[in-house]
Amino acid sequence: MLESIERAFAGAVPAGVACSLRVERTIEERFTVRRNAAEPQRRRLNTGAMVTVEHNEGLGYSATTDLSAAGLRRAVDDAKDWAEVSSGRMVAGLGANGFTSARGRYETQENKGWNDIPPTEKLRLLGELSRRLKAGDRIVDWGAGLHHTNTESLLLTTAGGRIHQETKVLVPTLFVVASAGGQTQRRSFGDSRIGQGGFDLMETMGLLDAPERLSREALLLVEAPECPDANMDLVVGPDQMVLQIHESIGHPLELDRILGDERNYAGTSFVTPDMFGSYRYGSELLNVTFDPAHPDEAASYAFDDEGTPAHKAYLIRNGILERPLGGASSQRRANLPGVANARACEWNRPPMDRMANLNIEPGASTFEQLIVQVERGVFVETNFAWSIDDSRNKFQFGCEWGQLIEDGRLTKVVRNPNYRGISAGFWRSLKGVGGPDTYAVGGATMCGKGEPNQAIRVGHATPACLFGAVEVFGGGQ
Repeated sequence: MLESIERAFAGAVPAGVACSLRVERTIEERFTVRRNAAEPQRRRLNTGAMVTVEHNEGLGYSATTDLSAAGLRRAVDDAKDWAEVSSGRMVAGLGANGFTSARGRYETQENKGWNDIPPTEKLRLLGELSRRLKAGDRIVDWGAGLHHTNTESLLLTTAGGRIHQETKVLVPTLFVVASAGGQTQRRSFGDSRIGQGGFDLMETMGLLDAPERLSREALLLVEAPECPDANMDLVVGPDQMVLQIHESIGHPLELDRILGDERNYAGTSFVTPDMFGSYRYGSELLNVTFDPAHPDEAASYAFDDEGTPAHKAYLIRNGILERPLGGASSQRRANLPGVANARACEWNRPPMDRMANLNIEPGASTFEQLIVQVERGVFVETNFAWSIDDSRNKFQFGCEWGQLIEDGRLTKVVRNPNYRGISAGFWRSLKGVGGPDTYAVGGATMCGKGEPNQAIRVGHATPACLFGAVEVFGGGQ
């Protein structure tokens, strides 16, 4: 199919027209077992192409599901017409900047392929996990699921570019709900567990060992006291750190947001262009990288969707803000360095500045060394509620699991732990960064942005972290 599309594209572009074609084919599959009963399997196939034309200093797009020679010719003509209309009306810095001439390939590495496991075996495994979650009469709801996405894309340009990439992403889910004495609590494997790879991720993510622990913790939570209200130290587990990074580092550093592109929909940013190179975003322990080459993360790739080669880069080093999350177009507009993060959620959307793999680099502390520093505090993990203002500055998060830390030891379980803060003050209070033994890969499955909206997968890898004097409170507020 790809060879025929290449031939059709070559014949569809008029002489002298600068053009790119991004073809994408996605297969999504979902398996779910809830309360020990298999739900209908879902399978979705989505194929199409986006044509982009730069002409007369204008830029035009046209998306199509007709991948024949005639269909691609119509799409090129439509995109050229839109480029004519936009000529002279473009945002400064956009427009005729040329297309990539890069050529390359990327493919997710699998030890055990998703398609090597028959559907009956997937349902059998989920059924077993579901039965293990039901640990008594106080467990009132429970379930297990698998969501797999295989995306193959081909980017062709009139400048000679040809980039073929294929990614395979797995999202496993487990949840259990306990109810007793008028109290209901949920414990889950977390919505942040997402990775790139094969069926073997089920084991490396720890899913196979999780059911009994989740049920036991849900039962503990329904009997636990409310989290106390106080300013105290906070140790945040990796699966909650994923959302903390995402909301209070990732979104504020998106360069198109900084330039004002998102203010009518997803908001602005407290970060301004003059902050790069000097602003203290966090303590000296904070090191944040954009790393599209991390082997297990959900958003690993060799090139972004505009064809820019992707490499690891520091965004924050020793607490100082160095560069934004900005693709080639935004870099030209802002005259700032950036990264290869122009990404589109599907074939019918143009690329924009997005997070990809955004990580906190591990430190040297074991989990026990983080805990022993705390005289009075709380350990939290697994997000269940979040809120952040439209400049991605002031935030509030609620977690499923809380455990008090007293005199350097984890003690009693508390329910409904919440914490709040302001981004810069919070990250400057970072006083401990976990080492490799606390490090975990996760991410976000549905990060929304843009008009029309784009929901995209994002990767985050992070250790556990210790913050000082954070406002912590229970669910009563």
